[in-house]
Amino acid sequence: MKRTIAWIGIALCTLALASTTLGRQAERPSRSDDSNREMQSPRAPSPERQTREEAQKLEQQISRLRAAHQDLIDALKAIHATAIKEKATGTAKQVEALISRRQAAFQESLRALEQQQQPLQRSIRERTGRPDSAGPRLRRAPEFELSSFDGRQAKLSGYQGQIVVLEWLDPACPYTRYHYETVQTMVKTAQKYRDKGVTWLAVNSSVKTTPEANREFAQKHKLPYPILDDRSGETARRYGARTTPHVFIMDKEGRIVYDGAIDNAPRDQDQPGAGQLNYVDKALAELTQGRPVSLPNTPPYGSPIRPGRP
Repeated sequence: MKRTIAWIGIALCTLALASTTLGRQAERPSRSDDSNREMQSPRAPSPERQTREEAQKLEQQISRLRAAHQDLIDALKAIHATAIKEKATGTAKQVEALISRRQAAFQESLRALEQQQQPLQRSIRERTGRPDSAGPRLRRAPEFELSSFDGRQAKLSGYQGQIVVLEWLDPACPYTRYHYETVQTMVKTAQKYRDKGVTWLAVNSSVKTTPEANREFAQKHKLPYPILDDRSGETARRYGARTTPHVFIMDKEGRIVYDGAIDNAPRDQDQPGAGQLNYVDKALAELTQGRPVSLPNTPPYGSPIRPGRP
């Protein structure tokens, strides 16, 4: 037992150092980026190309940050489980504190990157869009055909002429549970617009989820909509869903008019919470009144989606 506890201590120190390094790497560009800029041709790229390249680099940086953070948290949780098993109470508490700090630091780093990303994405949409009555050209929602965990079928093209909401959830996610068990955000919003031509669909892309867990979750919370089975992760990848929750809204023409968080919940807290402004409610209110969505993109928050491999 002493040998196991000693190993836990060494691993904990190593992971603590790794987590610190991870946070620092997220705050500064890599040397390779600097050297690449120095080796660029004297001919400056066009503003459009430069904007796209910057957006792609940020997206890659966000993806690396998410993957590294999840690997770190998984390793810390494994150490925590071992400490509990060996009754190393002090070490277990240290690991819990470290996990909490890393979660907070991750959310802060992610928020900073996404804030840099938003104006670049907006600029790309404005340059490539073709003005029409609905404003800049909107992204066409990818088609999907999924089975629900209770045996129903859902196909996007089957909801023509309707406003469709896709909400990514996971019964094992604390943010999902908070919005269902504590404040009922999703169910209340779905019920509010059910008779206004809005179809709400939940999607679970977690490779570790089970049909039983989803059926029990739907029954417990009396969901008025199905939970679609996307354990392969194909639909999540096509839409770019990143967290639970992450919400997409399609208008009656099948265009994505909202992509982001359910609300403006504060992200610097250790525990999930609800924000004062429900972004999805705001977007649906505008759509059902015949107005364009005034806030089409917000940074999603929650637990990273871990889909199956393609």
